[in-house]
Amino acid sequence: MDNNPVIRRHITWPPFLLGLLLLLIGLTLTIGGGWLATLGGSPYYILAGIGLLLAGYFLARAHSAGAWIYGIVFLGTLVWAFWEVGANGWALVPRVTGPIVLLVLVIAVCPFLSPFRYSWRAALGGIVAVLVVTVAGGLAIGYANIPGIDSPVPPALASAASGMGTGADWTAYGGSYAAQRFSPLKQIDVSNVAHLERAWTFHTGDLPNERTKNTYGAETTPLKIGDTLYLCTPKNIMIALDPATGTQRWRYDPKVPDENIPYTAACRGVAYYQVPNTDPNAACSARIIEGTLDARVIAVDAKTGEPCAGFGQNGIVDTTTGIGEHAPGMFSITSAPTIVRGVIVVGHQVLDGQKRDAPSGVIQGYDAVTGTLRWAWDMGKPELNGLPPEGQTYTRGTPNMWTTASGDEALGLVYLPLGLSAVDYWSGSRSDLEKKFATSLVALDVTTGKPVWHFQTVHNDVWDYDLGSQATLVDYPGANGPTPALLLPSKRGDIFLLNRRTGKPLAGVEERPVPQGGVEPEQRAKTQPFSLYHTLAKPVLTERDMWGMSLIDQMVCRIQFRRATYHGMFTPPVSEGHSIEYSGYNGGSDWGGIAFDPTRGVIVANYNDMPNYNQLVPRAEANKLGWAPRDQTRGKIGGAEGAGDPQAGTPYAINVNAGWRLPFTGLLCKQPPYGGIRAIDLKSGKTLWDRPLGEARTNGPFGIPSMLPIEIGTPNNGGSVVTAGGLIFVAATTDNVIRAIDINTGKTVWRDILPSGGQATPMTYEINGKQYLVIMAGGHHFMETPVGDALIAYALPGDGG
Repeated sequence: MDNNPVIRRHITWPPFLLGLLLLLIGLTLTIGGGWLATLGGSPYYILAGIGLLLAGYFLARAHSAGAWIYGIVFLGTLVWAFWEVGANGWALVPRVTGPIVLLVLVIAVCPFLSPFRYSWRAALGGIVAVLVVTVAGGLAIGYANIPGIDSPVPPALASAASGMGTGADWTAYGGSYAAQRFSPLKQIDVSNVAHLERAWTFHTGDLPNERTKNTYGAETTPLKIGDTLYLCTPKNIMIALDPATGTQRWRYDPKVPDENIPYTAACRGVAYYQVPNTDPNAACSARIIEGTLDARVIAVDAKTGEPCAGFGQNGIVDTTTGIGEHAPGMFSITSAPTIVRGVIVVGHQVLDGQKRDAPSGVIQGYDAVTGTLRWAWDMGKPELNGLPPEGQTYTRGTPNMWTTASGDEALGLVYLPLGLSAVDYWSGSRSDLEKKFATSLVALDVTTGKPVWHFQTVHNDVWDYDLGSQATLVDYPGANGPTPALLLPSKRGDIFLLNRRTGKPLAGVEERPVPQGGVEPEQRAKTQPFSLYHTLAKPVLTERDMWGMSLIDQMVCRIQFRRATYHGMFTPPVSEGHSIEYSGYNGGSDWGGIAFDPTRGVIVANYNDMPNYNQLVPRAEANKLGWAPRDQTRGKIGGAEGAGDPQAGTPYAINVNAGWRLPFTGLLCKQPPYGGIRAIDLKSGKTLWDRPLGEARTNGPFGIPSMLPIEIGTPNNGGSVVTAGGLIFVAATTDNVIRAIDINTGKTVWRDILPSGGQATPMTYEINGKQYLVIMAGGHHFMETPVGDALIAYALPGDGG
């Protein structure tokens, strides 16, 4: 029967089709691998491509030599893969998954091959054997890669060492203005957290419309003071709730226009102020204060939500006075104000990347009772202490503070994490004062608005490494007793330990030589400061770190890596081709900051671990592409920061591929993890444990969720909260999960899937003897998580005991 040509032609279709597939893959790997080899990259791809071409040729002819050749290619691939990355499971995925699938197919067509033909039973047995070995090997590698404890977590002390905790309330964005994000509550602990359940859900009703659907990211952390919970929505609607039931008590809508949304419609939080020496029943004796996307500061009565008539103009202060020209969305407030010694300290988000002649980054201090401007710190005009003279403006384009300040009431200092001058990736037109203060933590005297000290983390920054995290105030233990200190996280990943009185480092900071060159080599600093205390940054990228869903897209990433300019951290941006920035502008640490458990002396830091793939675009080319500032032809709200930003007024626009993603699969070129969480000993700066944060369940190629409940370490935005119950609560990840982690082991001990993304920092409080955990599940356009409006509270069942 085999000699029948009609039947013969029919039964050889399987090896013929498989042969064509191998020929196509082999041709792609041979051409791409040859290009990679000429760039100095791995020769594996061209060798594998040639092998697959030979295997495909013989398989298409139904000859057994094709199976033998593929077997040799497969064994060679395994040797190469383990030689490159060892037992790193995620790194092995693109190297061996595709070849294993092809091996199964080759075994399946063996019964059709000549001169020998295995029986179907033998082929099936071979397929089963491959699958068993693959699953067993995957489980073994996964178990070997489970993170362990590097050092024991210090035991909890009887009470907090610093006295900067929160009690039953959550009185400021970071728990308190010390920004420790720690609660002494311990009703919910490791022994019972598995029983945590939803107590109530409140829907804010603030959802995007068709125009704003790609701009929303709530980022909100509520406050709890006494018997009321306070929060703001992406468009600055202030809401008061019953903390036990989630029932709305009042609502105030400032009616912010859509066109005032910058990159993201976000309100990270509000501030609370109790007016001293007033009747607690008087109107606005306690007030809730927020900054808005259209740059107003608004104060309302904490009891009723009615505007405070004695504050500014009927409860409103316009912070744009003295700013000069600013298009809607160019000058916004997205972070919670900080109040120290009765002064509301306000910074602004000046829309990045638009134009050099942008609004000023001036810092303003307002009287918390009257709304009167107490002072203004304009770094370009240090002699100025209030509004600029008639007809003038605050210095335009100076570094701004878009994130949240922390404060020390006793010292009378407020700590400002500053960003860069307007336009991030060109430095030639910056003044000396801008270069002095940019990407620095600046301590201002809150009574005068004058700088007391500053500490710079990047010299003449052209990487968008602005300080996004609040500084966290701690008492640092020493031989002569505790020193008032602060921890300063950075997007680079370095954590600096400073004396908060003087700004002097309490642990080593080393100036190291860094790469030179770029489009303005005369501007690049020869050295940059590196923390010897602790860093979240990983080693420099290599070609081996490239990833993908298959050998083909991994090869494409390797080619991109070899073609790009990259000499490690602080590689200057270039216009000829691309440059790699690692860490990227999303961190390290970003606006979620860090948390600190003062009872154990343990820092908790969740972080990102992703590069950016950048290119400076000459002005003429950018103009042809239609890249114009917000107030001109672009006219677009929202979007990803740096993706086609015009940087008008400079020779170059900037195009940032945030995370370095491939356009056809959406996967990142760097291998996982992309985010993690780490416990650090305060005294020594030593890592106690470190683990990936975030599951692969909502991630996958072409935007298709894999639904795999496997820790891959996803990008994350938002911070964590730690409690005296020995727990870390954190959402932030792109898997839409909130989880509780045992601070002693780093193990997840509870999780819940949120209805939308949890890109916000949770908080916890107590009411009526019961502890609650609250998270804003609002999603985030930049993180590509589902957008929603749910504020969710968790508690133990019953009375919580």
